[in-house]
Amino acid sequence: MTAHGTAVPALPAYRDMNVLRWLAAYTASATGDVVYFLALSWSATRAAGPSQVGLVIAAGALPRAVLMLGGGVVADRFGPRRVAVASDATRCVVILAAAAALMLISPNLWLLIPVALMFGVVDAVFMPAVGALPPRITAPEQLARVQGMRGLSIRLSNAVGPLLAGVVLALGGAAGALAVAGALFAVSLALLLSVRVSPLSSMPQRASARSELIDGLRYIRRHRTLAPLITVIGLSEMCFSGPVAAGLVLLADERGWGAAGMGWIASAFSVGAAAAALLLAVRARVPRAGPAMSGALLVTAVGAVALGHTRSLPYAVAFGALIGLTNGVTAAVTGALVQTETEPRYLGRVTSVTTLCALGLAPILFPVVGITVAVWGAAMFFTVCGGICLLAAVFGIAVPVLRRAELREPGPAPSLPPLHSPPPSTSTSTEQ
Repeated sequence: MTAHGTAVPALPAYRDMNVLRWLAAYTASATGDVVYFLALSWSATRAAGPSQVGLVIAAGALPRAVLMLGGGVVADRFGPRRVAVASDATRCVVILAAAAALMLISPNLWLLIPVALMFGVVDAVFMPAVGALPPRITAPEQLARVQGMRGLSIRLSNAVGPLLAGVVLALGGAAGALAVAGALFAVSLALLLSVRVSPLSSMPQRASARSELIDGLRYIRRHRTLAPLITVIGLSEMCFSGPVAAGLVLLADERGWGAAGMGWIASAFSVGAAAAALLLAVRARVPRAGPAMSGALLVTAVGAVALGHTRSLPYAVAFGALIGLTNGVTAAVTGALVQTETEPRYLGRVTSVTTLCALGLAPILFPVVGITVAVWGAAMFFTVCGGICLLAAVFGIAVPVLRRAELREPGPAPSLPPLHSPPPSTSTSTEQ
């Protein structure tokens, strides 16, 4: 507060070193994820052939999907910062140990599957925890901006990670790639240790993990905004968290565009999403966030149907960019709305549900993509995707609380403890 009693505006997220440390940690972690998954796939191919790659990847994806909600409970019970630090350290140790093992023995399924399983379990805890941190490190009106910056981080990681993995795999093999992934997790860990979080005003009494999980799900179900909002997120992410990538491969093959054509469309999608993330990172807030979300979903629906039916590669590239742009807007706005509406003590559990919608269901939907394209063609698959997005847009418009949803107006900056201050003696420790 100033001497006249007025609130001091929050520092813009892109100038807040605390937010930038979190963002750098997130970027290092996401890049490490990309390098790790490519190294794991490469090792599985060399060890047992392409037919076994899916088995190894599934070994990591299954526990992540099954345990994601439990990871949210852990994040809320022990504090997202503490859990993110502990799980990041565990990932670092697991991957560096795997790299050391591959220096001594050749890749084999008996090594790769346990590594994938352990990484998937720890990832189920890390992802809700690190995703629940933004409301504890910045002001509510900066959350849309932070989500835009996070979107840029993801696009950067997806661009740099494969290049880095390719170079390291060529020079040092799978062991070298895993060592680089472990080093990136170590960088992420060091940065997370320097992030300060605002303490909670009160801590709920602890119950059993099962009771806390049920309490979190009940909280979502009874919340007048979160329940319909997560329904929209689930519908919008159903097609765009992995299945569309497989659909693009099959579409390019069906149209005769080849790998180059598929690459152009995928790149256009990424460029569009990066443009949306940059726009939201620059803007302090999104006016009329609810209608903006539904409008973006409506345009995404039209773009998906058009992409599936076009016979021209240039048009397909343009539609891919449009879908990336509007999907990026939807992801950032819904993410900011979720973190604005959620009580801090439930952030881990709510984040685990939204993360499950975005990532956990993708492995289940991959086989559906292949069956749909094989039986009815790629145009039908993208028409179905467009129909699901249209349903999400109509739902967002039809539900009054979503139609009137707004992001928080500017207010005072959050109170953050000094970086090296001693932890308080009460249960509101800044280590959480």
